[in-house]
Amino acid sequence: MWSYLKGSQFAYKTSVHSSTGQTPTMLEKGWNPILPADTLRKDLIEIHPTASSFNIMLYRVKHNTKQSINDAFDYAKKKWNKSDKVPDFKEGDLVLVLTMNLNNIKGPKKLKFFYVGPFFTVALHGTNAVQV
Repeated sequence: MWSYLKGSQFAYKTSVHSSTGQTPTMLEKGWNPILPADTLRKDLIEIHPTASSFNIMLYRVKHNTKQSINDAFDYAKKKWNKSDKVPDFKEGDLVLVLTMNLNNIKGPKKLKFFYVGPFFTVALHGTNAVQV
């Protein structure tokens, strides 16, 4: 297990990080080490057509997946914003309190009132927290 540590550290330090756009080695020392892949002559490499088409297919799948995730996020955001209403409480308003999370009301659960109140609001704490 420990024998893999140096290789893992080297791979980590020579990989471009998305947060900085640089490798940690470049940020620490100001230069990147020469990797074996850097010494290959690009003009001698011949890419097989199947590998090339597979690479294109992978790129399209990644692009379509990103687009689908963004579309789903936009749809969920639009749906949430459509139904989300910011309460407009003011001090002195009458409000009802939901009893779902109140444990100090005794008696059978099915006979409890769903809401109790009305109560006057004393103070506002943020946009949706009210002291009654």
